[in-house]
Amino acid sequence: MNLPKHLLPTTVVGSYPQPEWLVDRAMLSKSVPRTRMHAMWRLPAEHLEEAQDDATIVAIRDMERAGIDIVTDGEIRRESYSNRFSTALEGVDADNPAMITARTGNTQTPVPRVVGPVKRKGPVELHDMQFLRKNTDRAAKITLPGPFTMSQQAKNEFYKDDEELAMAFAEAVNAEARDLEKAGADVIQLDEPWVRNNPELAKRYAVKAINRALQGITIPTVVHLCFGYAAVVPGSTKPAGYSFLAELDDTIADQISIEAAQPKLDLGVLRDLSSKKIMLGVLDLGDPEIEPASVVADRIRNGLKHVPAERLVVAPDCGMKYMPRQVAFGKLKAMCDAAAVVRKEIG
Repeated sequence: MNLPKHLLPTTVVGSYPQPEWLVDRAMLSKSVPRTRMHAMWRLPAEHLEEAQDDATIVAIRDMERAGIDIVTDGEIRRESYSNRFSTALEGVDADNPAMITARTGNTQTPVPRVVGPVKRKGPVELHDMQFLRKNTDRAAKITLPGPFTMSQQAKNEFYKDDEELAMAFAEAVNAEARDLEKAGADVIQLDEPWVRNNPELAKRYAVKAINRALQGITIPTVVHLCFGYAAVVPGSTKPAGYSFLAELDDTIADQISIEAAQPKLDLGVLRDLSSKKIMLGVLDLGDPEIEPASVVADRIRNGLKHVPAERLVVAPDCGMKYMPRQVAFGKLKAMCDAAAVVRKEIG
């Protein structure tokens, strides 16, 4: 499978809304789970995989219909972007969680405890990638939680410090990424939102952990940053800049994905990432309205003032799982239409 050759390819950050018949969306809306949330699924275990398969096909077809060039599986099988992978690892106890202060700083969140050496027991997302590859002829991307973020979403009761824990997670991510590349992934993305949540710690070892996680991967790789799901973190509380961004120029990732539309990010910061492609968030997921293609096109043009077209990938700000599906589809369609308009302009 080849990646799209045209300028301004479109993609998604990862997740797409799960249908109400598959998950209890009211329960899902209350948190981004770190431990398992089995009660979220509406179907009994014996029917769950078939239902997830069907919902995944719906997500893939919606992305294709909207015009997305590089599709994902919609992360339909996941309760959150990170917990499915992290809780499947040896040494991680999700059944007897610890409580830590949430990223927003005002609530306690149950998190897994690390009680032994973190190791991958076997593939976690391999079936997801194989299923995606079998069900689309477009370029296909799959996402993994980043090692720094996972180390911040767990209680370390085994390693001497958080850095050692992050490096253990990085080894597990790397083993998984190698299997996903073999299964036909065209792009692999690491989700690392917590680097901006704890920039001082991130400055010490996040780049080292990310580079270990991506070591030996030969397809394009992405590191995604955001300020949190719009449904969970309101736009009014989002900063106008990243506290950890320039440092990512030192990663071996090919692309950096940033949330820019909702926080109205000053895109001058992109100068600090001169060696990378930029996956630019041009859909405000905090806005319940579907933006007109003309508004999205202006956001793309704004990006082009700071990054040449051959280094720009067009995407939503963040994952879309918390949105109504018809709104998510409408926004993706507007984004693809906008990219087509701007593509013609730059000819």
